[in-house]
Parts: sequence; C-alpha cells; structure tokens
Amino acid sequence: MFNKFLVGFGIIFFALASFCFADQRAYVWTYEYMTMPKGKSEVEYYLTTELPDNNASNKNTLKHWLEYEYGLTDHWDVAIYQQFLNKNKQKDRHFKYDGFKIRTRYRLAEKKTLPLDTLFYLEYKRNSDFSKPNEIEAKLVLAKDIGDFNLSYNQVLERALENEGKTDFGYAIGVNRIFSSSFKAGIESKGSYSDKEFLLGPTIAYRANKFWWSMGVAFGTNHNSDDFQSRLIIGAPF
Repeated sequence: MFNKFLVGFGIIFFALASFCFADQRAYVWTYEYMTMPKGKSEVEYYLTTELPDNNASNKNTLKHWLEYEYGLTDHWDVAIYQQFLNKNKQKDRHFKYDGFKIRTRYRLAEKKTLPLDTLFYLEYKRNSDFSKPNEIEAKLVLAKDIGDFNLSYNQVLERALENEGKTDFGYAIGVNRIFSSSFKAGIESKGSYSDKEFLLGPTIAYRANKFWWSMGVAFGTNHNSDDFQSRLIIGAPF
C-alpha cells in the first residue's frame, strides 16, 4: 500500500510540475513571510522522519503530508493537508491515514513596509482517530530581510479543543543566506517551551525550473527532545 501511494503521488506531482512556475521555501519547519498570489495554486509533499532514540533506530515515525494551497488575495491564502503515517516499531510496522488539516495565512503588508514583516497563521487539525480531540494551531510569524540574509521567527500556540485541553507554547526560528537565485542555506531551531523540547540543525533549499525543494535535519539538544528529525518538502506551484 505504501509503495502504491508513493507511485501515485509521483505521477501526479511530476505531471503538475511539467507546467509549473518555480517558487522556493528557504526553511522546512519555520514559516516565512509569504502567501500564495491571488488565483495561484501549489501542491507540496512533506516527508518528515522522527527518531526519538539513536540507539533504537528501528523505532521511528515517517509522516507523509500532501498539501494543496490557493491564493484568495495577494495577502491571504488557504490550504488543506491530507496526512499519512508510517509507524515503525521493533516488531510492528503499519501505514495508515492520519487525518487532515486546514490552514489559512494572512500578510499584513508588503515586505519591508513594517519594521518587522508580520503574518498570522491559523490551522485546524482533525485526527483520523475520532476519540482524539480536534486541535487548533496559531502562529505569529515575524520576519526581516537584511541584505542577502533572512531571519524568521514563529511563535506557536497549540491547543486541544476540549474542556481543560492542553495548551502548548512552541517556536521555530531560522536564519538563511541567499547564495544564488536558486540556492539558499541556513540553520533552524524548533521546539516547545512548554515541554522543554529544543532541536537545532541546518537547512538547504534549491529552486529548479519547474519545482523547488527544501531539506533540513534537526538534532535534539536535551533529553526531552527527539535525538533526530529530518524533513523534505517538494513544491510545484501552478
């Protein structure tokens, strides 16, 4: 089933890429100051690996997300994600549908109009296991371009939609440098202030003629964090 999913996705993705115009995300965990232009669309594929313990590498999680996003205006877009989960344990491996997410982003102004470029992000999450509560995630995205460098910070709030549901405060922050019109590289950190989880690692991004990709790895900096995480994002705007 998993192999069929990848083959089917590959056919759809590269068919779209054959008539796409290129765009580029510089980070894999940190959102930047950007939204889809009015009337434009994009398909993105996320592959995330989570390894809690390097000494037990046969226990890991692979997350596959397929996203479609659309620009309602030049400052406001919406997106829907379909999520799939590949859970690997020592004696148990399974691949399943893991639910969906709907999100929207809004930019306050054009770049460099404000002292800090400011974007609002809101997301609704519905797990495939209906016994689990719905969740919302809100982000405040603050960004600044200085020459060839970009700094982006996300303040993150996640809350379960139930009585006395857990609220988690987290963050993602990235710094990158433009090396050419096609290539960017930098470093990201992400984690949870509430759970004392902190990860740090490098990210690279490349823009081809008809699609773009970004890839990053992050290493846990304390015992509360996963030892290792990685993420690959491939995007095809049209």
